[in-house]
Amino acid sequence: MDDLIPFTAVVAIFVGLPWLILHYITKWKTGATLTNGDEALLEELYQLARRLDERMDTVERLVASDNPDFKPARILPDREGDNQKLRELDRMFAEQGRIVK
Repeated sequence: MDDLIPFTAVVAIFVGLPWLILHYITKWKTGATLTNGDEALLEELYQLARRLDERMDTVERLVASDNPDFKPARILPDREGDNQKLRELDRMFAEQGRIVK
């Protein structure tokens, strides 16, 4: 019985503690990644943002054609600097094999 206590302590220190630490490190690393559902949601939100951007461009063009004094409050449409981030996202989606409409 007296030999069981030191053996248990040694096993707990050299087996149990490293296992516990490695277990939670693995959980931490897997929890930090995006799931397939997260990626699908991000892609859906990206597509929605692109459609809304195109709609805002259309609305601003229509209002500007009816009212020559209209000054759009948002970024001007189809400027190279404004669309650069969208092109970067399009490139990233193309590299992953996803279709961007």
